[in-house]
Amino acid sequence: MKRIGWVIAALWVPAAFASYKCVDELGVTRIGDTPPPECANVIMYELKGTAVVRTIEPSLTREQIRAKAKEAEKAKAAKRAEGDQKRADMALLNTYSTEKEFDVARDRNVEPIKGRIASATERIKGVEDRQKKLEEDMEFYKAGKAKGKGGVVEQPPQALTDEMKRLTAEKAALVNATVGYEREIEVVKSKYESDKKRWIELKRAQQGEQEAEDAAPEKAADTKAPPKADAKGSKPDTKAAPKKS
Repeated sequence: MKRIGWVIAALWVPAAFASYKCVDELGVTRIGDTPPPECANVIMYELKGTAVVRTIEPSLTREQIRAKAKEAEKAKAAKRAEGDQKRADMALLNTYSTEKEFDVARDRNVEPIKGRIASATERIKGVEDRQKKLEEDMEFYKAGKAKGKGGVVEQPPQALTDEMKRLTAEKAALVNATVGYEREIEVVKSKYESDKKRWIELKRAQQGEQEAEDAAPEKAADTKAPPKADAKGSKPDTKAAPKKS
């Protein structure tokens, strides 16, 4: 029992002498058997005797916690963007073999949009022709040539006026659509031009890496110094001299 008591005492003594120490924000040294409240915002040390056994970082404020979380989210987003870029680069290298293929793909995607522009332009012409005919009909009424009973000048029929409004709205919509199609073509061209530029950069980088790899063995061979010649210009014999018996 005495031996057990000594063992327990030996284990308890180091813990009993554990203390916490810091220099607070006012420059005052604080020491306590438990962490002093004044040490919450500064670095604190756990001591056993005079030896530092642990360094305790200060507690974070709410603003620091938010800033740290924001920084972590930013780093996460950057890593995600880097992964997306790597996948996009790999897709470019696997999809295209030459610069010309970008132009072919661009034209193939632009052609249907040009078809929609041509269709809209043809429809606009039809609307304008119909508008011209309606204007002639309405001019007939405006000139007072259409007279009813008692010589009263008739007003343009409501159906004629409504159709003119509908055609005007349709033409405006077609013009806006055409402008949108033209912008869409520019977006497509810009995308393929950007992709081609990136593809060229990737190909050049690959070529540079390959050239560096090919040059590595040559450099390694060059670093091996040739055997030095003697004063007479002949190379020394590299064979070991036979041992004397």
